[in-house]
Amino acid sequence: MEVPVVKLPDIQANKPQIPINLTRVGVTDVKKLVEIRRKDRRPVILICVFDIFVDLPSHLKGANLSRNFEAVDEVLEKAVNMPVYEIEQLCSDVAQSLLIRHEYATRAEVVLKSEYVVKRESPSTRMECQEVVEIFAEAIAMRDDIEKMAVKKLIGAEVVGMTACPCAQEIMRDNARKELQNIGVDERQIAAFLHRVPMATHNQRGRGIISIEVEGNTFVSLEEIIEIIENSMSSSVFELLKRSDEAMVVQTAHNNPKFVEDCVRTMAKNVVRNFGHLPDEAIVTIKQINEESIHRHNAFAERVATIGELRLEISDDA
Repeated sequence: MEVPVVKLPDIQANKPQIPINLTRVGVTDVKKLVEIRRKDRRPVILICVFDIFVDLPSHLKGANLSRNFEAVDEVLEKAVNMPVYEIEQLCSDVAQSLLIRHEYATRAEVVLKSEYVVKRESPSTRMECQEVVEIFAEAIAMRDDIEKMAVKKLIGAEVVGMTACPCAQEIMRDNARKELQNIGVDERQIAAFLHRVPMATHNQRGRGIISIEVEGNTFVSLEEIIEIIENSMSSSVFELLKRSDEAMVVQTAHNNPKFVEDCVRTMAKNVVRNFGHLPDEAIVTIKQINEESIHRHNAFAERVATIGELRLEISDDA
C-alpha cells in the first residue's frame, strides 16, 4: 500500500498582510572556512563570517532562507576544486548564485569579514612576529528588466597603528626651549638638540580603514591596501618587541607626528600613487579613528570619493 505524499504548503509564497517591499532579507553571521590560494606561496585558510541578503517584493510573505545557505555552500564547494585568489570575487560568485536561486529578487548582497595574519619583523632586533588585521569584502549583484546582471565588488582592510599628536608636541618643544635657555644653553645648541631629539607628546592607538569598490574584473591588491594603511600613521605597532625595538617605535612615532586628518590624506595620496590601474569611477572610502589617550572621546576623519576625483585634487596640489 502506497503512502500518499503530503505536500507541505509554501508559507513564504503567501501574500503578506502588509504588502510592502523589503530592501534586505537574509541571514547574518554564517561562518565558513575558505582557502585562499596565493601565487608562489602557500594557501591561507580564513575563518570567514558571511552576511547574505536579497530584496523581497511586496507580494511575498518571506524569502526561502535555506537557499542562501545552499548558495554559499555551492560556491565554497566549487572553491575546493577551483583556485580562489580574491575574497571579493568569492562574494561576487555567491551574490550571483543568490539571484539565480531567488528568481523574484532584483538585488543580492554578500558581506564577508575575517582576520588575516601578516608576517612582520620588529624594527630593531628583526624578530619575526605575526600581526592580525581585519579584512572585509562585499559584492552587490543587480538584475535589470531584461535579466542582465551587473556586479559591484568591494575589498578593504582595517589596520591598527600608532599616532603621535603634533599639537601637544609643539607645546613640549616650546617648554624645552625655554628651559634650555634658562640654564644658559645657546640658541645654536638648542636648535641642534631639538632637531635631533623628538619631544614628548600624547599618543593614540589608531585604526586606519581603506575600502575600494570596483565593477567587473578589476583587481585590487589587499596586500597593498594593508601596506598603505600601515605607512599612513606615525608608526606601526608590533605584537613582540625587545627594549631596543620599543625605543625605535617610540622614536619613529615622535619623529613623525600626525593628526587624524593627516593619516587620511596620506592614505589618499598613496592610493592614487599605488593604484594607477584603477578606473576613474572606482569608489574609495578612507577612514581614520584615533583612540585618544588624554581625552574621553575619539578623533575621526573620513574621505569618500572616486579615485578620479582624488587624482584630480592631488594633481592640482602637486
